[in-house]
Amino acid sequence: MGELALDRVVRVPDDVIFRELQGEGVLLNLGTSMYFGLDHTGTAIWRLCEAHGSLRTVLEAMQHEFQASSDTLQADLLAFVGELIENGLLAVQPHAA
Repeated sequence: MGELALDRVVRVPDDVIFRELQGEGVLLNLGTSMYFGLDHTGTAIWRLCEAHGSLRTVLEAMQHEFQASSDTLQADLLAFVGELIENGLLAVQPHAA
């Protein structure tokens, strides 16, 4: 896939389910049995990824929601999404031809 960047769009694979309880989330990949717990911040970012897909749009939404520098938010977003992709919990859409 190469380096993850803000111009990428992510989607939730069909075999991944998400549940939220009291502001914290749980992800489960039914195909691999990969289980992943999310804190309040991770759950908020997951919801933004689900809603928008575009990492640039997710970052813009994060800038309104979180009190941190743009560089910190970008680094945190890309690291978080990268970890979810590595664990099969998010997938990157191919670039349009």
